[in-house]
Formats: sequence, structure tokens, C-alpha cells
Amino acid sequence: MTRKSSLYDPAAPIAVVGIGAIFPGRGDTTGFWRDIFEGRDLLTDTPPTHWLVDDYYDANPLTPDRTYGRRGGFLSPVAFDPLAFGIPPAALQTTDTAQLLALVAAKMTLDDAERDSGGKFDRTRTSVILGVASATELTAHMAGRLQRPAWVNAMRQAGLPEDEVQDIARRIESHYTEWKESTFPGLLGNVVAGRIANRLDLGGSNYVTDAACASSLSALQIAMHELRAGDSDMVLTGGVDALNDILMFMCFSKTPALSPTGDCRPFSNAADGTMLSEGIGMIALRRLEDAERDGNRIYALIRGIGGGSDGKGTAIYTPLPSGQARALRRAYDQAGYGPDAVDLVEAHGTGTKAGDKAELEGLHQVFGETASGNDPWCAIGSVKSQIGHAKGAAGSASLVKAIQSLHRKVLPPTIKIEEPADVIRDSACFYVNTEARPWVSASTRPRRASVSSFGFGGSNFHVALEEYTGPAAAKPERVFPAELFLYSTDDSAALTEALESAAQAGLTEDAFASTAEATLKRFIASASARAAITATSPEDLAAKAARLAAQIADGSAGRAPLPQGCSLSLTPAMPGKIAFLFSGQGSQYTGMGADLAMAFPAARAVWDTAASHPVTGALKLHRLAFPPTAFDQVEFGNQTKRLTAMEHAQPAIAAVALSHLALIEALGLEADMTGGHSFGEIMALHHAGAFDTDAALTIAAARGRAMADAAASNEGAMLAVQCEADAVRDLVSQIGGGLVIANDNGPSQVVLSGPVAAIQKAEALIAERGVKARRLPVATAFHSSVVSAAVDPFRDVLSGQKIKKPRLPVYANATAAPYKAKTADMAGEIASQVATPVRFREEVEAMYAAGARIFVEIGPGNVVSGLVADTLGIRDHLAVALDNKRVNGVAQFLSALGSLSVAGIPLDFAALLSETPPPVPKPPPSRHAVMLTGANHDRPYPPKDGAAGRAPPNPPRALPTAAAPPSPPTPPSPPPPSQLPPLLQKGFRRPCLICPARPILPSFRHPRLTPSPPPPAP
Repeated sequence: MTRKSSLYDPAAPIAVVGIGAIFPGRGDTTGFWRDIFEGRDLLTDTPPTHWLVDDYYDANPLTPDRTYGRRGGFLSPVAFDPLAFGIPPAALQTTDTAQLLALVAAKMTLDDAERDSGGKFDRTRTSVILGVASATELTAHMAGRLQRPAWVNAMRQAGLPEDEVQDIARRIESHYTEWKESTFPGLLGNVVAGRIANRLDLGGSNYVTDAACASSLSALQIAMHELRAGDSDMVLTGGVDALNDILMFMCFSKTPALSPTGDCRPFSNAADGTMLSEGIGMIALRRLEDAERDGNRIYALIRGIGGGSDGKGTAIYTPLPSGQARALRRAYDQAGYGPDAVDLVEAHGTGTKAGDKAELEGLHQVFGETASGNDPWCAIGSVKSQIGHAKGAAGSASLVKAIQSLHRKVLPPTIKIEEPADVIRDSACFYVNTEARPWVSASTRPRRASVSSFGFGGSNFHVALEEYTGPAAAKPERVFPAELFLYSTDDSAALTEALESAAQAGLTEDAFASTAEATLKRFIASASARAAITATSPEDLAAKAARLAAQIADGSAGRAPLPQGCSLSLTPAMPGKIAFLFSGQGSQYTGMGADLAMAFPAARAVWDTAASHPVTGALKLHRLAFPPTAFDQVEFGNQTKRLTAMEHAQPAIAAVALSHLALIEALGLEADMTGGHSFGEIMALHHAGAFDTDAALTIAAARGRAMADAAASNEGAMLAVQCEADAVRDLVSQIGGGLVIANDNGPSQVVLSGPVAAIQKAEALIAERGVKARRLPVATAFHSSVVSAAVDPFRDVLSGQKIKKPRLPVYANATAAPYKAKTADMAGEIASQVATPVRFREEVEAMYAAGARIFVEIGPGNVVSGLVADTLGIRDHLAVALDNKRVNGVAQFLSALGSLSVAGIPLDFAALLSETPPPVPKPPPSRHAVMLTGANHDRPYPPKDGAAGRAPPNPPRALPTAAAPPSPPTPPSPPPPSQLPPLLQKGFRRPCLICPARPILPSFRHPRLTPSPPPPAP
């Protein structure tokens, strides 16, 4: 559909419908995000494919024609099939790699855009507009070959015989690619776009723009104009830079801008320069209305882009904060919102002190206008901390990162910051993530990100992006830190064979998730032999599968410890009833719930709900549960203290439990009975249907607030004792004074609670008995009469909620039996639990007596499942925790599901994983494919084997020894000057010592007497 220019809308939202990326690391779009998410450092030593460190490196920045940089970001080899793109293999050597890799990225992007739309766009109205800075590597290479006259002249000046001159010149020429018909188009930067349009049959405009390191975003600005004006229906845009050759290293060395310590640390106090990189990033853009109409998957929206120049500055390469701020303001004017609505800025962030300082100053000029004085609200980072500075493609790397962050609803990390720059540390606007965190947002606040890119010459660009939540939203491909593999067979021999096959499968990383999902689909919970493996990589899977197979084969299965994350059963499953147990206060820890919220949209949605809740929204539970990075122990202690506060801990624990329940419900896992430890009983009642999610959050916040108020006005303490309850009952009766057994947790632990004086007496008497005990770091004496003041305020809140009779048996802490109160009395019974002892051991025994054999702990930590194991001992049971603060949250969750599956519980994995499809495995390279890196293909120099392939230095040429020659005859006297031609009379000085008959002019130098130039430095 053609959009007429009369409908031009300068602020129309533009949809991102396809992404293609080739950057250092894994080398594709999903792999690039995985590298970002994992916080991988992808900077390496310069590979010999690009240039030899031995040829050009010198640690002294002042050494002429040498670089003090020897590290950077370099592409891993990429398979390129020239025949698939209609390029003669013989032309590869004379075609710059930027053009070839751009073809791969463009096809990747177009394939992504077409995947769900069925190709419903007009290729004749699809344009290619790319940022390509400076020249291509092949340009400099071929220009070098043309220096033959200079080489010849220098050798002649050195007095070499002409045959040697020509031979050496030919040898030097052989270090360069020969000129061919394909060379001219192969070295042109504009043909990067032209070749894409030609090979992929695109009929719109094609050209490149150069704004130095801002080239990618300059191309994006024009692409958006094309779409908004109706001149194109789709545009491929982004940046291409495969110029990581010695020329670029020399340019940045002599500025000087490279890090002398060989690293890139944007926004760190240790920042001392940038590191160079290479790569290609592309996105496919369409008008939003067209994309929705044609069924494109939409990753994000671009709301605005602002460009501006520095104007008159101090130097052409010195950044000017006011010029950068100008681009920011224009972007937000076009987007229709202000910087206070932005939660993430992917900055230019090169790691140079002057550059970062100027950028942060420009950002604060704009963002500081809306700062409220509260905690900083906007995360700032730079992908350059991981891959380095990709120059012309730098903006596209940042753009892809920001789009994926919005798409996946994850705040990405910026690495290598041990101490943030002072301006960040003191900022009222910005903070730095050093680890990935869930991007939680209230329903009234769309997730918004911005990207900056600046170039030499004062070229400044800033882009405003927004999440897309409509019906065409793309589903994020899975990048879990671990995958679950399930195996089921009729007998142990077949299971051994299946495991051995898994150990020898030789999976690739991109096939890892899809292979795991295939095992989940094939698994039969009722099979006679079953195994589960939670693996973090193909290698981890192979090792664990081999170990399980060996245990079955040698008969040690069931006796030998299983590898972490593995479950195994060689007998038919006979599962009993299932009990859900919810963890209580004390289970909280910073970081809880984050891993699942980043992996599963349903889990993250719970935190969004809490952020939108009229009560918990103001608490910002996500900032309590997974706060920004603490850069010292004091701040980490403060974060822990804030989360531990009862008014925060209890609703935050509720949010974790609710996120678990959202995933459990998708799996179809149902409980026969429920219970909880202390606060956990509230969540057990919720799951049993006593009240809905909104009420659960309200009640959790009210309970914590009431208990905090009671603790502030009453002095009490608690003492954990390592013994069973019967061992201290007499002591509790003897002391009296309000002392109670507040928690009967199990045979190995009880907790005493009461006034401080009573606890002190108990502590002394218990020590006399030789029993281990320790004071708990709590505010007061919970589950005792000391906090009875919390009961009435809590009951008042409960009375305002719609509480129903539970649909499942909910075992109460106070009675160790199911709730039996009438609906009208439920509020009072729930409230009284605050000041009533917790009879958890008896509760577990009662559940076991009622037929529970599988106990699933829901909520943060694994303390409750440990108490179950302590209580039931060797009796037949399975206690499974969905969380463990010492293990990655996704890995622990999948391990728990593996245990339940092996126990014979059928689970609906298809429903659980429906919103996170596995990446599509890449096909193996064709037999015609060549492996390309950022360096040009098949260059004659450097040698294929690097420095070792260079010719070694030769010894000095030996002079021949011979008898002294006879004395030459006396030469005739030269004619007097008066007999010479006038020109020679004017310039005559003395005869030539070698050719006496030849007069010497003032400007003449005999070639054999002219000294040779010094050899180059090693």
C-alpha cells in the first residue's frame, strides 16, 4: 500500500518488524542479546586475520607509526555462501567484507520481517539506507598496492641494481590483492547498500550516510523520513562497519582515544579510553498501521528522533554537551513525552573520560529539568563495555540492544564498573545496572528507552523508543540460562541407551533449547523409567547424561548422589497427594524473583500488577526485591535492611509467590491441600480461593504494616534453639512472663518468643543445658502476645476485603488443622494468627496423615522444604522448592519441575513455554560457504599462520674479499671552467669522486654515495 505524501505525519510511530545483527561474540541476533544479557566481555587480542601485533604494536603512544592498542572487538567467523547470493567465488577477494557481511545481515533482517507476514510488503517500495563511516578496508588496501613508484624510487635511492629493484617491487605487490574488474564496486562504501538492493531485489532507494560514529542513527533519521513521507513502505536501516584494520587503530591511537590499559569502561571511575570494534546491525521498519494490517511481528516502536550539530565548538572532535542536549530535546519533542517517562538510556558511552563527561553533562541538562529529588529513575549503560566501539555501526549495536530490552522487558547490564563515575554516583536522574534486571512498569507507564550516538564533527543523534504491547507483539525467543531435558522409557536399559545417546548428540548452542523442548513433548510421566536433567549448556548436558547412564549401568543409581539438577527413577511412579507450602518472612533476599521474571512473561506480569496496585504500587516492590547495583557494602546492607522491614518483606514475598503461582497454573499443577509458614498462610489462603490477587497484595501489605507498628511500640526478642519442642516446654513454663514457643518448626528447631527479659533468661538456661541457640535479628517478639496490638488493625483491613470459604483444605498454623471458620469469622481467625504460635511441625504431620506425599514450596528460598524433610525424615515423601537463593532462579525452577515430572506428575510444558519459543536452529553451512570475519577474505598478508608465517630477518650481506686492486691510472685533468658550457660553469664545484669526468652540480647526489634510509623499527 502506497502512503501519499499529503498524509505526511512527522510524528507517526514507526514499527520495528525485523532485526539482524552480527557483532563480536555469538554472531547473530539472538546470540547478541544472549551475550548482552549474560554480561560477557567480548574484547580480545587482535587476531592475525586483521593485522599483526608484532608489526604495529608499541606500548609507547608517541612511537611514530605504531599503535599502543592491541585489543578490540572482533567478529567470530560467519558462514557466507557466495552462490546463494549470486556472487562468483573468485570475486570475494576483491569485494570488501563489509558488503558481504551486510548481505548476510540484510537477509537475516528480511527473513525476520517476513516470517509471520507472509511477505505482505512491496519489494519495489523497500529501501536500504545504511550508515557506513569512512572508507572500506579494501580501499586502503588497494591504495597501498598503488605505491609501487614510491617503493621503486626508495630502492633506487638505496643504490640497488635495477633487477633487484623490480624483483623486490613484485614481491611487495604480491602482498596485495590484484586489481580486477570487480575491485572498483567491491571497495565502494555506497555499494554496501546497493549490493543488498541488487541481490535481494529491492526497488526502493538505496544509499549510505556518513556521520562518523553517529552514522547508524543518521541513516535511521532518513529512513523514518522516507516512511513518514510515504516514499517507502519498508526500509532496511542500521550501520555497517568492518573496518577494524590497522588504519583505524592508528587513527584512534594518535588522537589519542584508545584505552592504554586495553579495556572499555564507560561511566566508570576507572575509564581511560575506548576500544575499537566491528559489526553490522540492521532493523526493518514499517509504518505501524501497515505492520499491524499485514501481520508483521513488532518488536518495538520508534516515537521520535532528534539530530543536531554542536555548532561552533572548541575543536572539530571535541564533544559539546549543549549540542548533544539539543538533539535530545528534539527527539522528545517529536515523541510527545519528556525524559521523565524514560527508564533506560543506551548512551554513546565510549569510555573516554572527556567523551563520557560531556555526554553525561548533556544528559543532565535535559533529564535534570524533570528530576524530582527522589531516587534516580533511569538506567544508563553502554554496550561498548562488552563489544567496544563499532564506529559507524556503534549506533546500530546500541539500537538493537535497546529494542531487545524493550521487547524482552529486561534492563540490560553494563559491565566493568566497580565504582561508577562521580557524576553518576551523585546523579538524581541516572543509575547503572551491572547485572540484568526485570523491567517492571505500572500499567500507566509504558516502557520507554532512548539511544544516543555522536560522531566527529559534532554530529549528534538521539532516538526515543517505546514498547509495543498490541496484538502483533513479537514473542521473545528463549535465552534461558538452563534448559530442562526429560527422558522416559519402558525399562532401565532403554533409559541408559537414551541417556548415552544424549551424551553423544553433540548439540550446538542454537539447537539446545529446541532439543530440550522436543524431549518435554515426548516425555510420559507414567513410564516405568524416567530421568530429568537441567543443563546449562550442551557440554553440561552431555556430562550429566553420561553420568546418569553410568550410574544405571553400574547399579549405583539410587545410592550414589545425582548430579545437581538431575532426577532419576527406575520404578513405576506412584505419586500421592500434593501439598503446596508457602514460605514466610525471613525467606526474603535481594534478587529474589528476578530470574523468573526475566525468563517468563507471566512471572514478570505479576510484578507489573504489584507496581500498578493502589497499595503496593507506592512501595515499588521490584526496587526492593531486585534493586539496582550496590557498589559498596554499606549500600548493600541498606538494601537488605529495606527489604527486611516487615512492611516491605511481606508484600514482596507475596509477589514472588504470586509469580510462582502464575507459572504453576500454566503447568496445570494442582494442589490437594495448602499451608504456609507464618506469613505464608496468607498466600495459602489466596491460592485456595479465599481472596483474589489484588486482595492478597492488600492483605500482605496491611499485615506487614500492622506488625511493624506493633514492633515499634513493643520491645521483644526471639531465640532459635536447636532441639525439639518437648525439650524446652518445661523451661518455657518455668520462666513464664509471656515466653512462648513461637515456631515449632521441626524435630531440630524451635523458636522462642517473648519480652526481652524472658528471652535473656531462656538464653542463659539453655546454654547451661549445652544446647545451641542464637538470637534472631528481628524487631520484636512475633507470634506472641507482645505483638497482639497488630491484631485489631489487621482485622479491620481484612474486614474490608471479600473473603470466601477456601476451595481447598488450608492448614492453619494455630491449629495444625484445616480452617473451619465460617466466612463471617474468617477475618478474625486470620488476624489472630499474627500473635499465635506457629505449630508447623504438627501441620506437616497432619498433612502427611491426610495423604500428602509431595510437598511443593512456593515463594523465595528453600527453608520450608528443609523443615518438611526434617519433620518427615526417612518416610516416603518428596519435598521440592521452586526457589533457592544460591542457584539461578530459572535453573532451580526447572530442576523442581524435573523432580515433579520424574515423580510421575504430568505437567503442561507447552503452555508454560508458549510465550517463549526456542530459537530456530541455524542450518549447517553449505558446502560452498566460506567463513568470513571482519577482515577482507583471502588477503595475501598477513600470513595465514600469523606472525610465524613472516619471513625471518636476513643477516647482513657479506662483502666479497679480494686482493687489493692496482692503482688506477692518473685521470686527465678536467678542463678549466672557462672551457665548460655556461650552465656548468655556473654550477661547477668539484669533480665527482667516482666519475671524475662528471662535474658535480650543487643539487646532484650520486646514487652510490646517497645513504640508505634507516630500517623500520621492529
